[in-house]
Amino acid sequence: MAILESELRQARNWSADAKGSIHDDATAGKLGFRGGTVAGSIHMDQFPPLLLGCFGERFFRDGALSLYFLNATVDREPVRAFAEEPSSGSTQVRIWMKREDGLDVSEGTASVGDASKSALRERDLRACDPGELRMLRGLAPGTSLGETKVRLGPERQRERIERGLCSGPLGWYTGPSPFGGPIAAPSALVELLWAPPTKALRPHVGEAVGLFGAIEVAHLAGPVFLDQTYTVTGQVVAVGQSPKTETLWFDALASDAGGRGVASMRMLLRFMKASSPLYS
Repeated sequence: MAILESELRQARNWSADAKGSIHDDATAGKLGFRGGTVAGSIHMDQFPPLLLGCFGERFFRDGALSLYFLNATVDREPVRAFAEEPSSGSTQVRIWMKREDGLDVSEGTASVGDASKSALRERDLRACDPGELRMLRGLAPGTSLGETKVRLGPERQRERIERGLCSGPLGWYTGPSPFGGPIAAPSALVELLWAPPTKALRPHVGEAVGLFGAIEVAHLAGPVFLDQTYTVTGQVVAVGQSPKTETLWFDALASDAGGRGVASMRMLLRFMKASSPLYS
């Protein structure tokens, strides 16, 4: 099977100045990382140019990008995205990313239409009894993470592209697109769907340092447009832990003014035990 690959790109750490976060060199170093990490959502922007080759503009109509992150990268480390070329009639392909030296960064699937067999939907979430946890105690599958109105403004996406911070820029992100106006890149979709639910988590985790462990974004009814307001809801899917982290899977949905779901996300968040006073 033929393999499509992107150019080698130096992914940027947008949030290096976010003190106390996993993107801050000092904080990340204390927790055992080589430096402030590049968010997985930034790496996701490197895939759409490949996926347009796989599925055409349909990817932005009903396509999903589903990735599990294997190893963190730091600012300007070169990485390359890969995708299997779909066979005739195929609606899902395997995708992955590697660092220039061959280190695996992420793996997953991209699809159009039905995404129920995606990499994250098929994954064993390894849930545990919430009573075993300290930070995420009290959160269980089905717990609501609230409802919030969010405007996805064009300014941040344009600035990132103009400053060379977008890992896979497309003209459709800042100008006319086949769908009308500018559309959201995967990283902008994550920003839309991530912030409201995670705000609801802050009373539980306090100042504990979190990082993305896996992300799936899916278009449900065409692309998400910039400069529009969406209603975002979130719900806990599973909670668990590893020796170093407490983990939470949640789903989020963005709906338009008419109540139609236009985009969804499944995310794995990891909260570092060593950063929480509950584990001191």
